[in-house]
Amino acid sequence: MPVLKKDELAARIGQEIGVSDWTQITQEQINTFAEVTDDHQFIHIDPERAAKETPFGGTIAHGFLTLSMLSSLAADTTLVIDGIVMGINYGFEKVRFLTPVRAGRKIRGRFKLADAVERNPGQWMLKYDVTVEIEGEDKPALMAQWLTLQILG
Repeated sequence: MPVLKKDELAARIGQEIGVSDWTQITQEQINTFAEVTDDHQFIHIDPERAAKETPFGGTIAHGFLTLSMLSSLAADTTLVIDGIVMGINYGFEKVRFLTPVRAGRKIRGRFKLADAVERNPGQWMLKYDVTVEIEGEDKPALMAQWLTLQILG
């Protein structure tokens, strides 16, 4: 995770910050997500039926599962301001689910710093343009503008 001083942020705006490692999305993860969110649609949890009745050739991850993977994908990739006490997921300006992630496929996150603003003394709002890529696919799984808040000590 790149650590930098707050006066170095402006120079990084518009730059790609990093790309995560590939992470496999398993059927077990999809099933667990279905249980936690109570979303048991067959396209996610029934491989045989999904293979027969969908254009996907099998089950797909919930879009929100893919979105929730951003925290993991960002862990070693996004910026940390020197002196941080905590980071907070602030939300999204925009999220688009573009391509379903089939069970067993690998995804990775590509992060570009779109903006960095000191909202209050010691509170920095960072906006990332995020693309979640699917290994071997031309189109990404999702694109989002993700807001994080870093609190400095």
